[in-house]
Amino acid sequence: MPIRLLSTTLVDQIAAGEVIERPASVVKELIENALDAGARRIEIDIERGGLGLIRIRDDGLGIEAAELPLAVQRHATSKIATLEDLEAVASLGFRGEALPSIGSVARLRIVSRTGSAAAATELRVEGGMASAPQPAAHPAGTSVEVRELFYNVPARRKFVRTEPTEFGHIARTIERLALAAPAVAFRVRHNGRQTLDLAPADDAAGREARIARLLGEEFLARSLPVAQQGALQLHGWLGLPTAARANTDGQYWYVNGRPVRDRLLGNAARLGFRDVLYHGRHPAYVLDLRLDPQLVDVNAHPAKLELRFRDGRAVHDFVFRAVERVLAAHTAGSGPPAASFAPVAHFASAAGQAAPIDEPQPPDQAAVLPLDFGAAPAGTRPWSGASPASAAPLRVNDGAAGAASDDRPLGAPLAQLQGLYVLAQNRRGLVLVDMHAAHERVLYEALKAQHAAGGQPAAQRLLEPIAVSGAEHEIDSLLAAGEDLARVGFELERLAPASLAVRAVPALLAGADVPALLREVVRDLEAAGGAHHLDGAAHRVLGTLACRSAIRAHRRLSLPEMDALLRQMEATERSGQCNHGRPTWTELSLAELDRLFLRGR
Repeated sequence: MPIRLLSTTLVDQIAAGEVIERPASVVKELIENALDAGARRIEIDIERGGLGLIRIRDDGLGIEAAELPLAVQRHATSKIATLEDLEAVASLGFRGEALPSIGSVARLRIVSRTGSAAAATELRVEGGMASAPQPAAHPAGTSVEVRELFYNVPARRKFVRTEPTEFGHIARTIERLALAAPAVAFRVRHNGRQTLDLAPADDAAGREARIARLLGEEFLARSLPVAQQGALQLHGWLGLPTAARANTDGQYWYVNGRPVRDRLLGNAARLGFRDVLYHGRHPAYVLDLRLDPQLVDVNAHPAKLELRFRDGRAVHDFVFRAVERVLAAHTAGSGPPAASFAPVAHFASAAGQAAPIDEPQPPDQAAVLPLDFGAAPAGTRPWSGASPASAAPLRVNDGAAGAASDDRPLGAPLAQLQGLYVLAQNRRGLVLVDMHAAHERVLYEALKAQHAAGGQPAAQRLLEPIAVSGAEHEIDSLLAAGEDLARVGFELERLAPASLAVRAVPALLAGADVPALLREVVRDLEAAGGAHHLDGAAHRVLGTLACRSAIRAHRRLSLPEMDALLRQMEATERSGQCNHGRPTWTELSLAELDRLFLRGR
């Protein structure tokens, strides 16, 4: 076959394959045009999942009658004129490809009127061929009708899914755009039935109402507000670890108001959750990154869903640190508790909304100073896998636990349940704490703070070294992590290929069963294989130390010891989850307890 020029219609249809993937692509492009035109209200009518009809009506600026024929020509746009404009584009659309691409694979009708025009103008495009403009009746704004999508491209139509599936994609596309433009009202009808009606949201309460309407009241109750300012800005809502999902469909990223799918941003957010997220779960959030448009290239994907940052490392670090700070500031009792996963799932959550908190301070090291628990009371079952002295002890406060008060959000301890849970009461109701998970987080944050501070760690030298034996590869693994272990207070020395001597231990872990602890560290390090819930060898070591050193099941605690644990949780970052992402506490309000016992009925 000889080389030849393709017809304009075929060129348009080929280009349409990149821009118009399915009916939801049409909806996205047309809504973006309406938003760029300054619309305050957008009405969307869909028939047969978008294959029969897609109609988008807006009250935006409209298109001048003389410019309407240009609007359906390829690469005709009002958004940019020079390369400098492209490098700093702030509008959602800019290529001038959407309308000609749609017109080449569907029957297209556009009716538009500017505010100063006496009448509207109508233009039709079928199979890529435009008709002459005609006068029409229409209020100020624009209506775009797309009928019989892919009618002339049967090969593309074969790839379209069922009507419910396609409308599902359309609904999710509209939701993403509605989250990006809270000040714009949206109304959606499918086959004549209204499926969505969103009022404009001009204040914080309205924006929260839109979040609750689109993502559910549960998400809003289990999320923290994000407001990080600077040359880069991050705003939105960050779901708590307990709001994590089995997939990534709860993640909404925006850059300068543009919905995007970006690996760099997703990775940065996930890294911020690195030691509070349960294995295999994915965080949920709605986050909008704002930065100078010149620092981001939005012309990197046909559908404008992907982008490139001029300094990706700086953006990644900013997002990671911002997410980490918000989660770190959420201490136990400071906001929505883990009650949303309470066993009585039909109860409404008693969660409140946490306010943004500035740069968090490091945890109070005095909160975890080692004091001996003493011998376990007679008749107490031994801890699983260790003697009672093997846990890093809590610092016991002087005097009685005291009554619940506003400065003690986790309340005053009452008792211990089955040697596993601490029961406490606060002003709202009943608090239940997983004592091992909670102490694990307290220890882990203290070890991290020591590790990050560098310098001389708080260590206890041993009068007699402790010999630890094991397989040669196990000793090799421990010594390979020796630098990280040394930074928290361990001093290790190899005695033989299959043994080493421990000459010092972290002060926090004084009295622990050191050989058993190091064997656990070895197993965790060798089993990690890059899939550990923490990133980096240092955090793997610290996480294992905290997990293996925390108080174990069936260790009976006194009321002052329980109180010490509650107070440490209130002063510790991320204390709502253990190092593996499991919740450490939950709360049942008096109203929930009343409903449980049918009081007042």
